[in-house]
Amino acid sequence: MSGTRNYQSIGEVLVSVKTEFPDITISKIRFLEAEGLIEPERTPSGYRKFYPQDLEKLRSILRMQRDEYLPLKVIKERLLKHDADEAAGELGGEEDGIGGGEDGPTAAAVEIADAPTGLQMSIEEMSAATGVERERIRELESFGIVCSHGPAEARYYDGDDYIVLSIVKDFFRHGIEPRHLTMYKHFADRESTFFEALVAPTLRQRNPDARRAASQTLADLSVTSRKFKQALLRTNLRDNLQTA
Repeated sequence: MSGTRNYQSIGEVLVSVKTEFPDITISKIRFLEAEGLIEPERTPSGYRKFYPQDLEKLRSILRMQRDEYLPLKVIKERLLKHDADEAAGELGGEEDGIGGGEDGPTAAAVEIADAPTGLQMSIEEMSAATGVERERIRELESFGIVCSHGPAEARYYDGDDYIVLSIVKDFFRHGIEPRHLTMYKHFADRESTFFEALVAPTLRQRNPDARRAASQTLADLSVTSRKFKQALLRTNLRDNLQTA
């Protein structure tokens, strides 16, 4: 920054956060602003002015996306709660309260299971929001890992696709290609069919209590399955993990 100026331009912000978030782009920063998650001040000529609090808020948002795979709807709700608590003088925990504390990883494990409803993004918007290149999104779709919806002239991706793309982006950092992810797709298809068969008798009762019970059973099975797969993977990689 030049002189005594206490704010940064959008280009300077990009440089500031690029080390921690290599996938960040100006388009993504603009997208987060369009979604109402950040609100940088504007000069009379329309240039954005990012003050330190704006930069810290942006970092918190990017961390929640990267570390907890939270959809924008959940992030916005968390930010609003944080602002309300701060205004009421009720903030008391760790310094980085937005992304941690009781609403941190434990709560995120529940939140991530529920995709944001009503989310409809074009491939350009989804690419800007997740940092996954459009060509990669199309390749993932060819393998059935994400799926666009709607008429041919207005195809869009939904909240489930957003969560999937936010996760597979971490695979890409390790050189894993979309075709390698088909094993997860095939296993998920078999597992979901198996779980659905288990709750089918309950669903056939066709009453609200039975449906709630079936939904809870599926949620419990999903959590147990995730823990089981993590334990098996840890066991299979135990020798290598112990030498790390």
